[in-house]
Amino acid sequence: MDNLKVTVFQGYLFWENTDKNLQNITLRLSSIREKTDLIILPEMFNTGFTMNAAALAETMDGKTVKWMHDTAKKFDCVVTGSVIITEGGKFYNRLIWMRPDGTYDTYDKRHLFAMGKEHETYAPGSKKLIVELKGWKICPVICYDLRFPVWLRNVDAEYDLLIVVANWPERRALHWRTLIPARAVENQSYVIGVNRVGHDGNQVYHSGDSTCIDPNGKVVYYKRDEEDMYTFTIIAHELELARRAMPFLKDADSFKLID
Repeated sequence: MDNLKVTVFQGYLFWENTDKNLQNITLRLSSIREKTDLIILPEMFNTGFTMNAAALAETMDGKTVKWMHDTAKKFDCVVTGSVIITEGGKFYNRLIWMRPDGTYDTYDKRHLFAMGKEHETYAPGSKKLIVELKGWKICPVICYDLRFPVWLRNVDAEYDLLIVVANWPERRALHWRTLIPARAVENQSYVIGVNRVGHDGNQVYHSGDSTCIDPNGKVVYYKRDEEDMYTFTIIAHELELARRAMPFLKDADSFKLID
């Protein structure tokens, strides 16, 4: 497992305006001056978190997925974030893990935010996604999933990095700042949370608080309130040391999820 260079974009999202969001992200990405392995964008990075799926949903061969492929190819790295996808007569809040060669994996948000009536518009996913990059096993999830530790339990050390892409409002930012370190420590993994900033179309403010926490709960990266494009490195040796020093994942309870 090699060290992994990660670029996160804590962005202001233009409400339900795909073209403007893709243009803004493209502009911000032009500031990257070093090779990166992974670019992480927020939840619904091309629209903001909206229930207007009928008007905004795209197919897997739509403009946003094509933009992700073009961007991954341009920077020779993986690009990930979630978008609204229509498929089989249903709508999904779908994370796409896009590689430079155009191959991809997907994860449909498992836990839908009922207080925002997300479950009335979107269909839930049923399968966890584990992908590999430079020897790292990576589990990407979406926003509300962060609150459900059983779903995120690192069974048999199946992942080394947990990624949470989000549109997490500032009024619950304390929960975000608490749960991300908890997930890192309890699962002995790095955790990266990438959130948006600014007001959405419902005048809900998002403070960002995007962060990276190492397996011991230490802060690698943190940014609040401002749009930010930042690249940092997560260290394979630090993960190995943490698991070797306190190998408590071996003592975890066994369980089986029943859908």
